[in-house]
Amino acid sequence: MLKDIMAISGKPGLYKLVSQSRNGIIVESLETKKRIPAYASDKVSALEDIAIYSGDEEVHLKEVFKLIAEKYDHKQSITTKASNDEIKAVFAEILPEYDREKVYVSDMKKVFNWYNIIQEFVGLDFSEAEEKKEEETVASELEQVEEKEVK
Repeated sequence: MLKDIMAISGKPGLYKLVSQSRNGIIVESLETKKRIPAYASDKVSALEDIAIYSGDEEVHLKEVFKLIAEKYDHKQSITTKASNDEIKAVFAEILPEYDREKVYVSDMKKVFNWYNIIQEFVGLDFSEAEEKKEEETVASELEQVEEKEVK
């Protein structure tokens, strides 16, 4: 679900991976549907690869989104226009063990903003069927890679 959704440093919003080009990738804004190139020099991060510092380990963004969805009954969360204290309080409610030295309010705002964008334009599905489908897709991709390596 989150592997094809990208955040690009210096560009607002989130983007969906459309295709690859010679010099990078082509992405489409989730909000405006406008397609733009993202070059190798751009810092592009798939949301699937992002995690929040928490205690001894990191919590993947997907898990944080699940917690937000549970708190807000799969609807929009707190807005980024809320005060810093409100955002910190809500984030602490959702993820009480987050590392208070490494996770800044700006990071929390991004998480809530990304959650709201995805919820509005893509929709989040955390059902077991969706997770099983993702696991099967990953397993299938691994099998294809292994077959190519064998040949």
